Amino acid sequence: MHVESARPSLDRGKPALAVRLLGPFAVVRDGLRAELPASRKLRALLAYLALAPHPVGRARLCELLWDVPNDPRGELRWCLSKLRAVLDEPGHRRVETQDDTVALRLDGCFVDALEVSAAAAQGIASLDAERLRSLSELFAGDFLDGLELDRSPFFESWLIAQRRRFQSSHAAVLEHLVAAVPPGSEAAAAGLDRWVELAPFDGRAHLALLTHLAGRGAIGAAEQHLTATAQLFQSEGLDFGPVRAAWQALRDKPAEDRPAEDRPAEDRPSDRPSVDRPAVDRLAAQPAGIAASPPSPAPAGVEPSHASLAVMPFVETAGPCGTRGGIADGLTHDIITRLAKLRDFFVIARGSVFALAEKNIAPQEAGRQLNVDYVATGTVGTVASRVIIAVELIEVRTARIVWAESFERRADDLFGVLDDIGNAIVSSISAEIETVERNRAMLKAPNSLNAWEAYHRGLWHMYRFTQPENELAQHFFSVATALDPTFARAHAGLSFTHWQSAFQRWGDRDHESALAYETAGHSLLVDEQNPAAHWAMGRALWLRGEQDGSLFELERAVELSPNFALGHYALSFVHSQSGDPQAAIGSSDHSRHLSPFDPLLFGMLGARAMSHVRLGQFEEAAEWALKAAARPNAHAIILAIAAHCLALAGRLDEAHNFAAALRKALPDYRADDFIGTFRFEADAEALFRQGAKRIGLN
Repeated sequence: MHVESARPSLDRGKPALAVRLLGPFAVVRDGLRAELPASRKLRALLAYLALAPHPVGRARLCELLWDVPNDPRGELRWCLSKLRAVLDEPGHRRVETQDDTVALRLDGCFVDALEVSAAAAQGIASLDAERLRSLSELFAGDFLDGLELDRSPFFESWLIAQRRRFQSSHAAVLEHLVAAVPPGSEAAAAGLDRWVELAPFDGRAHLALLTHLAGRGAIGAAEQHLTATAQLFQSEGLDFGPVRAAWQALRDKPAEDRPAEDRPAEDRPSDRPSVDRPAVDRLAAQPAGIAASPPSPAPAGVEPSHASLAVMPFVETAGPCGTRGGIADGLTHDIITRLAKLRDFFVIARGSVFALAEKNIAPQEAGRQLNVDYVATGTVGTVASRVIIAVELIEVRTARIVWAESFERRADDLFGVLDDIGNAIVSSISAEIETVERNRAMLKAPNSLNAWEAYHRGLWHMYRFTQPENELAQHFFSVATALDPTFARAHAGLSFTHWQSAFQRWGDRDHESALAYETAGHSLLVDEQNPAAHWAMGRALWLRGEQDGSLFELERAVELSPNFALGHYALSFVHSQSGDPQAAIGSSDHSRHLSPFDPLLFGMLGARAMSHVRLGQFEEAAEWALKAAARPNAHAIILAIAAHCLALAGRLDEAHNFAAALRKALPDYRADDFIGTFRFEADAEALFRQGAKRIGLN
């Protein structure tokens, strides 16, 4: 413990215990900062429980913070014991566990984030200057500043939403503080500088700062700020026109009509506001990230290289006509972010879609103004402790609803529910757009395809998993990369076809492995941030027997995009043979949760089956192998997995049936072929050879 003053507790005096979440994490008791174990997950757990409105289930906390370790509940118990040591007081237990839930009791404790949340619920516009000033002092940085968790996508999604929520609250506090303090004061200047820093694309903040500078006679400084800000907006493709026009109108006013601070000192009444409020209010019709200019239409005769999507702000159905904000805005932001990380198609930035929504432009019209192919819209409502989210995906050109779904969950853990539904929405939107684009490409003449269409034509053939179809896929991916050498996903697709040729023994394994590695390298060179590029490289390295390198690339793929289902599947595939079988099961389940109708679903199920074999769970292995073999596009190797797993489970009649089907497709197939296809550890190899012997494949 070391001495450190606690932050002010506003109107309530200094409490014995304070928790700081806005900025660097800290727990302070009686003015002394508590020393916590060096565990980031411990801090994350405390923050999550502090903001949770209801007790949280242990299973949810394990899923949130632990990426399938050996004993997540044991780690949770350790964290809770450490929290008790820091937070509990004699006769007052703050860490409460009941049944299978956990809750924090923070009565009498000052938590900066809860203080801000309470003020926001009360209405920041209703607060006086002193209260606003005290609130502004609580923001020592971002929510949980500097605390990130690797391979914890659910927690990261929650953290992003919280940071966005508190940044919005901070900006609102600063905006009203600037209007409440004396004009021209140091507090006004400091508040304006911080507001602009926090919201660099908020036109209202810039106009307020320009008005303040003009009021101090610093016209030159105002013009310099105007020029620098215009360049910043232009670099992001945002429209700076409304700010420029508002500033020009302010400059052109006669002196007697200007705001007080822009008039000669002797003419300034002391009770006038420090900013041109009518101009700021006019600018408030624009959203905080002033409307982005719509993408320019492609020149005549040039077709776009990617499909494009706008996710319009979801609407909360609590009001009579629907309202925006809160949960709905946070969910929209998360969906946009997750879809952009997939890098499957062009996703319109948040500023543009929120700008059009502020103008009450209908989704279809917004799609036309933004020149996109698809628009997603949704509503968020709560009924009898249940969250109901409805989503539609519309093809702009035809006004056709290509996908619609309603998600209903209990609201016991709202953040967990939103994470779960967000995952489902992202995977569904991605899959539906890919399906539409793939089917459209199949209807076009092969010699008329652009790069995007050739890529999707390749996907259509690739997912048939036969040698002739794989060769056709290889051809179309090659066409796509020739038409657009910067198309990372097409290079990754080409790598996958070479990987299949090596894996299925449709060509020389060493030669095809080298080509898979080479084309994956091209994909990475084109776009280092594309999860598919790292996925292709991870699979290629597995072919080369470089397991550590393979896992590194695959983990990088899911770090870049936690919603990238194929990345999670590939991790399961590698771990199922010679890594951690429990991790393989977790990754398999997560990949299927993200993409329940994936063309590679048979592989996700097959990897789980092989993991159960390594754990000695032969009956479970047999059941999962049967599910894999039942998929319509399952290939011969999946039949082989089913035959071996059923044999080990003692279900010999079923195993013989699969062995016969396998021999019909591949007459000379033997146990050595099966073992040579994978990279099993010695114990796993011995088990599968035992199964092969039982059904005559040895």
